[in-house]
Amino acid sequence: MHEQQQPGVQRPENPLQVLRYNDCDPSDLECLLAGYGLKIELLAAGDDIPGSYWGDEEAGLVGNRLLVRADTPVHSILHEACHYICMDADRRCGLHTDAGGDYDEENGVCYLQIVLAGRLEYLGRERMCNDMDAWGYSFRLGSARAWFEGDAEDALAWLQAHGLLDSEGRPTGQLRGCT
Repeated sequence: MHEQQQPGVQRPENPLQVLRYNDCDPSDLECLLAGYGLKIELLAAGDDIPGSYWGDEEAGLVGNRLLVRADTPVHSILHEACHYICMDADRRCGLHTDAGGDYDEENGVCYLQIVLAGRLEYLGRERMCNDMDAWGYSFRLGSARAWFEGDAEDALAWLQAHGLLDSEGRPTGQLRGCT
């Protein structure tokens, strides 16, 4: 089903224009994710990315390691990081490639991904939503921004119930099951 783009959402003309690891300040991203116990490992150009669920330039997730190349989209890095943050402790222990999880957790991952993007000055929530749309994330209201602003109350409630966002919607810095 084709859905119309929501007013005010400007999508990059080409998904190749999404923000990539080599376009950002890696120290800010590494610092943000280190607070959750995640480590970014940069691989050489052209290397296969171990732990990548989708392959190509998509981020890989093995244990607490995010494996990336310079061409890995930042939205992919944050998405995999949020899977790590949102999964329960048992799944986190044996994590390799497939984060698993259910529908509610996936919504929580996408919501948290947008919230954490707001913590990075060079990225922000609006750019994250645009990059998610350009890459092909699919939302019932037609765009990540429309979903985040008008249809994601369940995702926010899920994140708050698991102690990942506080009552104001700010990150707590905790992992699910580790409060």
